[in-house]
Amino acid sequence: MSMTQSSPDHAHVAVLAFPFGCHPWPLLNLTCKLARATPHVRFLFFNTSKSNQRLFSTSQVNLPDNLKAYDVADGVPNGHVFTPDNPIEELELFIKAAPESFGKAMDMAVAEFGRNISCLLTDAFLAFACEMAQNMHVKWVPFWVPTPYSLSAHIYTDIINKTYANACGNGNGGVVGGLKPIDKTLDVIPGLSTMRICDLYDEILQGDSNSSLFSQTLYRMSKVLPQASAIVMNSLQEINSTIITNDLKSKFQDVFYVGFLTLTLPPPPPPLPPSHSDTTGCLPWLDKQKPTSVAYISFGTLAAVPPNEFVALAEALEVSGVPFLWSLMDNFKQILPNGFVQRTSLQGKIVPWAPQSHVLAHSAVGVYVTHCGYNSVLESIVGEVPMICRPILGDNMMNGRMVVAVWGIGVRVEGGVFTKNGMLKSLELVLGHEQGRRMRENIKELKELVVKAAGADGIASKDFKTLVEVISK
Repeated sequence: MSMTQSSPDHAHVAVLAFPFGCHPWPLLNLTCKLARATPHVRFLFFNTSKSNQRLFSTSQVNLPDNLKAYDVADGVPNGHVFTPDNPIEELELFIKAAPESFGKAMDMAVAEFGRNISCLLTDAFLAFACEMAQNMHVKWVPFWVPTPYSLSAHIYTDIINKTYANACGNGNGGVVGGLKPIDKTLDVIPGLSTMRICDLYDEILQGDSNSSLFSQTLYRMSKVLPQASAIVMNSLQEINSTIITNDLKSKFQDVFYVGFLTLTLPPPPPPLPPSHSDTTGCLPWLDKQKPTSVAYISFGTLAAVPPNEFVALAEALEVSGVPFLWSLMDNFKQILPNGFVQRTSLQGKIVPWAPQSHVLAHSAVGVYVTHCGYNSVLESIVGEVPMICRPILGDNMMNGRMVVAVWGIGVRVEGGVFTKNGMLKSLELVLGHEQGRRMRENIKELKELVVKAAGADGIASKDFKTLVEVISK
């Protein structure tokens, strides 16, 4: 690769996105914010065509003049047929091709502008960017999208595997001290004493022994991140424990907490623009419901529960009589019990898409049934809506543990899976029980802390200014 460092007066930042899940949105928001703060710096946003189309069709981002988006190859061969039982095949094809794909796209952009790259701002999952930045003799600034707790777990993956080998090895070994190994807390890891082995995902538990390319990439990431010029956190330092923030700062050259890059603070969110309107009519329907009475259900773009759990959830909703708004793609409707949609047509509303931040900010919504994706949890906090948690994949389990055990703003479904009776208990607990009232009080206090921390006097404001200096030099 021919790119070398530019002179300080002509900073040129290449931004490399991880095109899966919620990752591209906060990175684009951060890039736009940086671009507006440094009009003399040019930013190049590299992402796959598929992800860019989704990103720019569902967000109302007006790109600053000094930011330009580029498509990169996704690594999927022409005519490739995906294997039905391999959900991460597309992801691993992308990872395998990513160094070459991004390299070629950056070379073209450098040729177009005649200005060399001076800094790589990348999703932290793109571990290859460390070596790429070294070869280019430029700064590498990775952006950590998930919760800081999951970053800590990645950094300590070797110690976790060594210390909790019994639990990590088979997940349900003998009982130790009255607890199954999977229920043991991570007491030896700074800041993770509330987390349990069962809250960790395979990529952490299996470390370098996992054969999948994605797992190997994340393990490699945990080893190279300390070489970065700085780590940018999609979080607010004030809502994380002092232990974990201090420990992470001791592991890296610099750590900047720049706030939640997917949120509009404080709520309510601004009105929906015409091109991003509430086409499914969620908000007018919510206007007709009583305050804090509605259960909003959504499991994000990637997560899906097993069919039998969809059935149990639907049965519980019908029996409970609780008004519900369910964001459910049409292809999942066939899983629902026969006649459910017709029988509950007055009680609930099922839509293929919902303007989630606006829904959660609506006064009618009393509980959010969620997979505990990071962005979803944050939007629920800002909307002051307690959660019923059914974690599904990735860092969902750690996020759910924070919701239930640390912040006290939700409940996990009984047994960790949806059953009719378990869901009925959860709905009653949150909507009609004293514990639910306490959750609403807790989430109101947490939201106030978030708004204050995101303000002009918060750490995020100061850290962002320092990040601007790092990026623009």
